[in-house]
Amino acid sequence: MTRKNSNPDKTVDVVLIGAGIMSATLGMLLKELQPDITIEIFERLDVAAAESSDAWNNAGTGHSAFCELNYTPQSADGSVDTKKAVSIAESFEVSKQFWAFLVKSKLVDKPETFIKSIPHVSFVWGEKNVDFLQKRFEKLQESDLFKGMVYSEDTELLKEWMPLVMQERSSADKVAATRMELGTDVNFGALTRMMFNKLQCRPDVQLHFHHDVKKLKQKNGLWDVKVKDETTGQKRVVKAKFVFIGAGGGSLPLLEKAGIPEGNGFGGFPVSGQWLKCVNPEIIEQHNAKVYGKASVGAPPMSVPHLDTRMIDGKKALLFGPYAGFSTRFLKHGSLLDLPLSIKANNIRPMISAGLDNLPLTKYLINQVRQSPEDRMAALREYFPGAKMEDWELETAGQRVQVIKKDEKHGGILEFGTEVVTAADGSIAALLGASPGASTAVSIMISLMERCFADQIDTPEWQQKLKQMIPSYGESLDGNSQLTDNIRAQTTHALGLNYGLN
Repeated sequence: MTRKNSNPDKTVDVVLIGAGIMSATLGMLLKELQPDITIEIFERLDVAAAESSDAWNNAGTGHSAFCELNYTPQSADGSVDTKKAVSIAESFEVSKQFWAFLVKSKLVDKPETFIKSIPHVSFVWGEKNVDFLQKRFEKLQESDLFKGMVYSEDTELLKEWMPLVMQERSSADKVAATRMELGTDVNFGALTRMMFNKLQCRPDVQLHFHHDVKKLKQKNGLWDVKVKDETTGQKRVVKAKFVFIGAGGGSLPLLEKAGIPEGNGFGGFPVSGQWLKCVNPEIIEQHNAKVYGKASVGAPPMSVPHLDTRMIDGKKALLFGPYAGFSTRFLKHGSLLDLPLSIKANNIRPMISAGLDNLPLTKYLINQVRQSPEDRMAALREYFPGAKMEDWELETAGQRVQVIKKDEKHGGILEFGTEVVTAADGSIAALLGASPGASTAVSIMISLMERCFADQIDTPEWQQKLKQMIPSYGESLDGNSQLTDNIRAQTTHALGLNYGLN
């Protein structure tokens, strides 16, 4: 729904660009912290969460680091680094606390429509990989956030955990898995749309679809945001005290338009994706877990293979993938000119350097693009040996734009996480990158507010409200087992989940 604006040139506190999970989260947080804040939201498509936040486009549906092996890299000496996994697990708990607050405050209805309990499983085979998984498990046991994780090499138990994965598998294979009952499946598209539906009903909030941001220019301490109504062709300028660019793959071009020095040197490397979607209800019903494996050499993190139970539009679904690909588009509904037009004088060196340093990734993407249906089925059969081609069909996933940034040593480096770029005066911020993204949106947006709303966030009023929304705010869950258990008990009850701890 687009609300008509009778004043074509107005001043607001906040402009949010992009109607995805990040803008929805920031909008909700700010409106709760400061009820009289004025917010304008602009989305170029006709519906919220149509790009990276959509269920079919989003590979990260509950990233909590319980099963994603790429968050626990193994060093040359065999040790496993779990720092990133612990950080992501804590960030996901922060997200759950905020969602629980939204449910209890009736700002989001029916949590079962966006979050469900689903076990998270890591599965590997081969002596070397089994040794890695056991070391990972033992290291993660040092953190309170992974309490309840179970490790097993017992094939009979693994058959109970994931019957399809163990079906027709050779008994000679050395296999192992970890399982976390506390895992969830999150439909970020549904959650985003619910938040926007509530947000746009609040006073002084306007959401505009079919509106494309054409220019961003700072004047006299305000940002002139020039937008075009793609339905009528009308252009207007909205003046904003603060601008958040949360347009997924479209954030980089908008950051470049803003022209802030902090944005110099950033580039983007787009990676597209596809899923194999199961169309046989009998097969779908036999699997009830998110089963993640190890990524191929050179593969980007969002391409970690997983046989994934999902709830989409109220129906149980089973996906395998994602299969990576390459497109010069920065958005699924973007332009083939997105990549070439993003190359500027200030980022061409970092982009070339990052490209030369990531030739294995380029080779991997080329091989993925050239895959035949038989090749894709061969990859699926590593996780589901009994898979039949007639039970699966190809589904296009979303676009991800990986961050390329300046680096004194290498000239440019390719990052696989998220990056928040903020102006020195805190008046504008842009979110770049992908995984783990949506699952850690609340932590990312709180960090952004600490930079861009520093004076307000230190006030007793904001501190008290933040503690109400996120009870663990200001405290670390890792290392505090009682707090972790209490928080998880509260959130799982509010969200209708299974507590699932031993």
